[in-house]
Amino acid sequence: FNKAVSENTLCQPPGAMSEAVAKDSPEKDGEGGSRRSSWGLLVTAAVGGTLVALYAVVTPFVTPALRKVCLPFVPATATQIQNVLKMLENRSGPLVDVGSGDGRIVIAAAKKGFKAVGYELNPWLVWYSRYRAWRDGVHQNTKFYISDLWKVSFSHYRNIVVFGVPQMMPQLEKKLEEELECNARIIACRFPFPCWIPDHTTGEGIDTVWAYDLKHYTRCETKSLKTTPVRIL
Repeated sequence: FNKAVSENTLCQPPGAMSEAVAKDSPEKDGEGGSRRSSWGLLVTAAVGGTLVALYAVVTPFVTPALRKVCLPFVPATATQIQNVLKMLENRSGPLVDVGSGDGRIVIAAAKKGFKAVGYELNPWLVWYSRYRAWRDGVHQNTKFYISDLWKVSFSHYRNIVVFGVPQMMPQLEKKLEEELECNARIIACRFPFPCWIPDHTTGEGIDTVWAYDLKHYTRCETKSLKTTPVRIL
């Protein structure tokens, strides 16, 4: 039977044989092409989905939030944190981190016994900070707020930590001097304030930290003179 079929096939005219081959080929090619197309779509969707997810997670951590002055998120180094804590030795009272980022300064201060608060405009970083505080067991001594630092009054804080950029320091210097009590200490990291003379400095390079005691500045000195009783001889 097979021999007969083969002979029958061989006896067919060349055109008929070509038609038979052409008739079968598109179906096979179509099936293979369809499979390849499906796999290509799946791979493209998987890669695209991964990139979108990665972008959504990473972008808030590496790009600045919308602020009056652009503040990129640059995590504090371990050395910077230790230098800040050194400036807080023998200090008490509530502490605030202005532009708290991922919360590491606030959390480190809370571990030293401070009631510490962080203000940060980037909501992703705020939620991450709250998670870190909970994970490290200091969530009861920390609070994180989504807020623009220019819309917040820091009047009831006694210890203020600032990670700023040069463009914002003059205006922030004025704001803090107007709002803070005379027993406040301001700790600046990476960039000093332009007009104030630091009372204490520690570290070097990007890890340098400057501490300013507000009692030494004009408003507080004037206030102190007004409240000091005059002795009559």
